[in-house]
Amino acid sequence: SELSKFDASLLQLGESVTDNRFEKLEQQIGYFLPITFKSILKKHNSISLCSNTINGLDESFKDASLDRLYAIEHFEVENPMPKELFPFSGDGYGNHYCFDLSLSEDKVLFWQHDLTYSNKSEIEITNTSFFFWIQEVMINWTLEEFNYDGSEK
Repeated sequence: SELSKFDASLLQLGESVTDNRFEKLEQQIGYFLPITFKSILKKHNSISLCSNTINGLDESFKDASLDRLYAIEHFEVENPMPKELFPFSGDGYGNHYCFDLSLSEDKVLFWQHDLTYSNKSEIEITNTSFFFWIQEVMINWTLEEFNYDGSEK
């Protein structure tokens, strides 16, 4: 199959997380992370497919660590996110894919750092679930630019 020809160097998976750092983060921010997201990141603490990355939780990630990224985007920028938004993947231009942790669903929103939103309903919902975000952004967008062997199209 085509998938078996995929160049594994394009995909990088972080190490498993066996401690309680995700639960500590939840206590710190006052919200529970979506179950699917937390389960995947406990298995692979960060995922990178070509230029698309799901940030992990570790001091070695510096400002890209989920706890540090949350602090930066809520307390250290000109246009801070609402407390319940949780950034997990940046686009390289200061914008982030986020979860709204006040919802019971794992819808993915796209926060544009240079827009001033008058209310949360103005923030674009890009995907109805984290699974669909992975399918569209990480997999489909990668396949638009790369062949399964890693060569550019």
